[in-house]
Parts: sequence; structure tokens; C-alpha cells
Amino acid sequence: MDKKEDVKNDLVEEIPGAFMSSLKRNNKQIRNDRAIAIEEDTELIYKRTMEDLEVGLKRMRREQENMLDLSPTNAQSLVLASDFDSQNYVNKDVELGVKIRNTEIKLEIAKARYSYLFGV
Repeated sequence: MDKKEDVKNDLVEEIPGAFMSSLKRNNKQIRNDRAIAIEEDTELIYKRTMEDLEVGLKRMRREQENMLDLSPTNAQSLVLASDFDSQNYVNKDVELGVKIRNTEIKLEIAKARYSYLFGV
């Protein structure tokens, strides 16, 4: 039995389990693992943020274009001039324009930072 135990002990030393490997990791290995995790998470969040900004831009632009459709119920009907609120239309159009421009700026900054931070 002593030989079997010696072989077993030799194998444990040669092929440690995940727990033992984790306990034996040095500072450099730990720092490297943490750095990889942080970098991966941050890069994924940056990508997601840029995608969300792009989707938001498309929706706002579509909404702004849809404001030009002045047929309230179907293609055959039109808004009467007396029912149209020009001030409300202008306010909403300008507000959307400002939101679009601010989102474009955020997206431009996010893309530049992503490129700088991740070398892409």
C-alpha cells in the first residue's frame, strides 16, 4: 500500500486540482487573471453602449421623419390646418434634433475612447 500512496501523492503534486492550483497561484498570475476579467467586462460594456446609442439614434431619426406624416388615420386622410399645432410641432422637432445631436456626440466619444482603450 505504501507504493500506491506514494504514486498517488506524486500524481497530486504533478496534477493539482483547481482549488490547489488556485492556492498556489503567484501574484503575477492573480493580477493577470483580474486584468483579463476587467478588460473583457469593460470592452463588452463599451460595445453594448455604442450599440445602444446607435439604436437610439435610428429610433430618434425615424421618429423625426415620421413627424412629416400628417395623415392621422390612413393614407387618404389629412390633418386639417386648423387642427395642426405648429408650435408643438416645432418644439418637438427641435427637441428631437437636440437629442439626436447629443447622442451623436456621445457615440463619437464612445467610439474614440473604445478605439483608444482597446486598440481596435
